[in-house]
Amino acid sequence: MTNDAAGAPPRLELRRITKRFPGVVANDGVSFSVQPGEIHALLGENGAGKSTLVKIIYGVLHADEGEVLWNGQAVTLANPHAARRIGVGMVFQHFSLFDGMSVLENIALGLEGKSDMRKLNDRIIEVSKAYGLPLDPRREIHTLSVGERQRVEIVRCLLQDPKLLIMDEPTSVLTPQEVERLFGTLRQLSAEGCSILYISHKLQEIKDLCHHATILRGGKVVGECDPATESTRGMAQMMIGAELKTLARRGARPRTATRFNVDNLSLATDQPFGINLKSIGFEVAAGEIFGIAGVAGNGQNELMRALSGELTVAQPSSIRLDGKPVGNLGVEPRRALGLCCVPEERNGHAAVPDMSLASNALISARNRMKLAVGGWIKHDATREFAERIIQEFGVKARGPESAARSLSGGNLQKYIVGREILQTPEVLVIAQPTWGVDAGAAAAIHQALFNLAQNGAGIVVVSQDLDELLTLCDRLAVLNVGSLSRAIDTADASMEEIGLLMGGLHGMSAEVPAVHGSAQNVA
Repeated sequence: MTNDAAGAPPRLELRRITKRFPGVVANDGVSFSVQPGEIHALLGENGAGKSTLVKIIYGVLHADEGEVLWNGQAVTLANPHAARRIGVGMVFQHFSLFDGMSVLENIALGLEGKSDMRKLNDRIIEVSKAYGLPLDPRREIHTLSVGERQRVEIVRCLLQDPKLLIMDEPTSVLTPQEVERLFGTLRQLSAEGCSILYISHKLQEIKDLCHHATILRGGKVVGECDPATESTRGMAQMMIGAELKTLARRGARPRTATRFNVDNLSLATDQPFGINLKSIGFEVAAGEIFGIAGVAGNGQNELMRALSGELTVAQPSSIRLDGKPVGNLGVEPRRALGLCCVPEERNGHAAVPDMSLASNALISARNRMKLAVGGWIKHDATREFAERIIQEFGVKARGPESAARSLSGGNLQKYIVGREILQTPEVLVIAQPTWGVDAGAAAAIHQALFNLAQNGAGIVVVSQDLDELLTLCDRLAVLNVGSLSRAIDTADASMEEIGLLMGGLHGMSAEVPAVHGSAQNVA
């Protein structure tokens, strides 16, 4: 923090903020403050009230009780426009972008006043390169991966020169090198007096970056700490209000029969700005967890669609499940043979937001769990299966009839992962298994994946979180510009080596050692 912050009123102060929804008190008398130049962490498990609170600060929601002070003066934030006008910027975890419009058009819509589109185009390229978040302003949003959409949100916010920057899980799609560059930028903003309210479930990030932390649980402030002196385990236990369970890791085991095999998989993308897959090859043994790392936008979407059966290939033997060629089969035939999949985007792809949890279970599990027979839906069995997912995976929901959109992001993720794991697949392909979930939920999901592998399943984990991949996986490879590196035993892998591979040291020509895997997309 800057020395000028001493004696100044807080940049932001919340006093006794309370917000109620039908059947739940999301925020219950929340009070804390953020000083000028302070990087302040807001911690809490999924459903703790963090999202509701920051939406109040940003003017999306209005508190039922309490007040918001800005530089010592009470303010009424009627809407996001009013918040932006006083200097509050926010990067949402769930994006507010128009799919049919370009990156440039979406960013222009989020800025005050009329923009010179040519100058804004150049500014987007300049800022995105400076922050290690490569973007092509011409691309339409519907062609972007989830990670690339998050880049749009971050760049749009930084272009507004905020005095308080709210960042929700901003590093989930960055390599370690890019995280360091972003942290350097945030520290410089802090030194210049910009306050940052930082939300992340990566507790080591909180220790490395933040000056102070406020912990929410059940909508209330339950503690504060100095992240530099508090352990990550201590912060996690304050968040969940209980002892954090230690993962029951699998012991060393001999290589067994190959369960899932991908051989020379090449596929031309069907998207204008997509990535072609080039001779992808790997194999996964029974009981093995195989990781695929990579910066967003390097072919993960195309690979996930090819592995799940959403995209089929002409050569059936390019993908084999327990020795059976399945490359030409669609989603349902592959699922019948034992392949289940958790896609990256939970809202709209893995789950239908307006449908109930029970109905979302039916969509995926109707055949494997015999929830529909002869065209007739077994409603009782469907509800029982949904309730089982809720119970076994600790999903905070009012019941099987709750709409998927009513769940927090982390709870919906737990539900989707549980829905697939409880179908006991022979092979599970899962993207971003713990994106946006708290430490307790992440540990539960990791343990469930360990248990599934222990029972003989082969698991493929596609993730940009290297800590997660090194925790979970026996081996991993790196996807860059549609090409897959050699597999590395995680016991022998270094974070630096994997980060460099993610940044472009394979998959590109030797003459162009690009720092970022998607650099070819920058105008």
